[in-house]
Amino acid sequence: MLVAAAVCPCPPLLVPEVAGGAAHEMDDARAACYDAVAVLAAARPDRLVVVGAAEPAGRGRYPQGATGSFRPFGVDLEVRLGEGPPAGHPLPPSLAVGAWLLERTRWSAAPVEGLGVGEPLPRERCARTGRELAASAERVALLAMGDGSACRTIKAPGYFDERAPAFDADAARALGAADPAGLLALDEELAYELKASGRACWQVLAGAAEGAGLQGRLLYDQAPYGVGYLVASWS
Repeated sequence: MLVAAAVCPCPPLLVPEVAGGAAHEMDDARAACYDAVAVLAAARPDRLVVVGAAEPAGRGRYPQGATGSFRPFGVDLEVRLGEGPPAGHPLPPSLAVGAWLLERTRWSAAPVEGLGVGEPLPRERCARTGRELAASAERVALLAMGDGSACRTIKAPGYFDERAPAFDADAARALGAADPAGLLALDEELAYELKASGRACWQVLAGAAEGAGLQGRLLYDQAPYGVGYLVASWS
C-alpha cells in the first residue's frame, strides 16, 4: 500500500556541482525537494521506489546499489541508489538526480529501487504499473522524478507554447491535492508535444495512490528556465 509520495523535478542543474556558479538559482527548488523527501522518511516505508523519466535505453527496473554519473554534464560525480555494492546498469539522468537527492538527505529509512519509464507510456499502463508497485509491500513510498512542460518561454528547450502554462497549472493542481484522477486526466499527446517528461511518472503515482486516501501539499511551482518544475509531497 502506498503510504507516502514525493514529486520532484529531475534537471541535472538541481545538483550544485553541475549548476556551478548558477547553483543559487535552484536553491528554493532544492530546499523543497529536501522537504518532500523528509516526508517520505517520516512515513517509515518498507520499500522506496524512485520512478524517473527515461529514454528507451534507460527504461526498466534498477536494483538497490545501481550507480549513476554526472560526467556527461561535465562533473566527475557518481551517485548510488541506496546502500550496497554497485549493481545493474547505469542510472538514467532522472534516477541519478533522485539518487543524489537521497544521498544528500542521507536516506536510510528503507531499501531503494529504481524504475525508468518512457514518455510514450500510455496512462492505462502507467496506472497499472503504479497499482503493482503499491501492492508490492505493506508500506510503499514513491519518489517521482519528472518535469512539467519545457515550453514556458521563448528560451525554453521547446520554445514557447501558449498551452504550456495551463498544462502545468492542471498538473500542479492535481499534485497539490493528491488527486489521482486529475493526474490521469493529463493528456498524453499534449504532454508529449510540450516535452513534459513527468507525465508518465505522475500517472504511475496516480495508479499507486488509488484508494490510499493521501493528503497532498504543493511545495514548489516555478519555471526558472522555461521548464515547469513542480515539487509536492503526499502523506
